[in-house]
Amino acid sequence: MGTEVLKVDPANPDPAALQRGAAALKEGGLVAYPTETFYGLGAAALDGGAVRRIFEVKGRPESKPLLVLVDSVEMIERLAVISEPARRLMAQHWPGALTLVLPARPSVPEEVTAGTGTVGVRLSPHPIARGLARVLGGPVTASSANRSGHPPPTTAQAVLRDLDGTIGLVLDGGPTTGGLASTVLDVTVDPPRMIRQGAVRVI
Repeated sequence: MGTEVLKVDPANPDPAALQRGAAALKEGGLVAYPTETFYGLGAAALDGGAVRRIFEVKGRPESKPLLVLVDSVEMIERLAVISEPARRLMAQHWPGALTLVLPARPSVPEEVTAGTGTVGVRLSPHPIARGLARVLGGPVTASSANRSGHPPPTTAQAVLRDLDGTIGLVLDGGPTTGGLASTVLDVTVDPPRMIRQGAVRVI
């Protein structure tokens, strides 16, 4: 059975479309959705079984932790310990393409942390990505929606070329801009450690 594709206005997403995506996530399904750079592959990040399917579908090594998207700083409080330097970076650069690695709380499945004890979080400016986390009421995984080793997709059609029939739903918000992925900064250490230089320059 093929993957369902649901057209969504990227600037003003229909609440019913976000509800459809959130319902699929709550049922343990996988949903591809646009971000400000590429299409992400979402599972409910606190559902370890759903997160395991991300690795299976992508062919991703389980030793690689997954980044997650949130809809607010308040949502992060349930996932991670936020230091004052991290809060300052959030205030300066969010919403935006900056992922901060924080100490994970016990509620975060090991499938997300890959046993590191940390979790990478980001607040996306894209209305669909942010809205999906808001309607779900929890964090959503944000790995790119492609098979590992393939180019990250900027259209729903590119997602389907890799993943048709292996995920439940694509929220098609039209083409994304591509470009550099998010910057990933580890703020569990002092000074912070750059893991991946991307779209945002912070140090």
